[in-house]
Amino acid sequence: MPLMEWDDKLSVGVMQIDNEHKQLIKMVNELHDAIRANHGKEVLGKVLDGLIAYTGAHFGHEESEMKRTAYPQASSHVAEHQALVKKVLEIHASYKAGKHAVLGMETLAFLRDWLVKHIKGTDMALGAYLKAHAQKKVA
Repeated sequence: MPLMEWDDKLSVGVMQIDNEHKQLIKMVNELHDAIRANHGKEVLGKVLDGLIAYTGAHFGHEESEMKRTAYPQASSHVAEHQALVKKVLEIHASYKAGKHAVLGMETLAFLRDWLVKHIKGTDMALGAYLKAHAQKKVA
C-alpha cells in the first residue's frame, strides 16, 4: 500500500507543477517501499539521492516561475523550500553516516505531511497566481 496517493485535491491547476508533484509522490512511495522491504543501504541511498535531486529540480522550476512572474509571496515560498532542503540534507547526512534508523516511518511521515501541507497551502496559492498571470498575458 502506498504511503501517499495523488488525488485532485492536490492539483494546483498548473500541469507541469502537478506532474512534478505526482513524481515526488511516486518517489516518496518508492522510498517507503524500499524501507518496508528492508533494502540495504545502497538501494535506500540511491532512492534517497534521487528524491533529493528531483526535489531540487522541482523547487528550481517553481522558483524560476516565481521570478519570471514577479510572484509577491516568493520569499516566504522559497524559505519553505530551503527549510525542507536543509532538513532532508540533515537526514541524508545522518543516513550516510550509518544511522539507518533515521530512515524510518517517522521520517516518511514527515516528508508526506510536509509535501501535502506545502502543496495544499503554499503551492495552491502559487498555482492560482500563475494561472491568473497566464490569463492576463492572453487578454
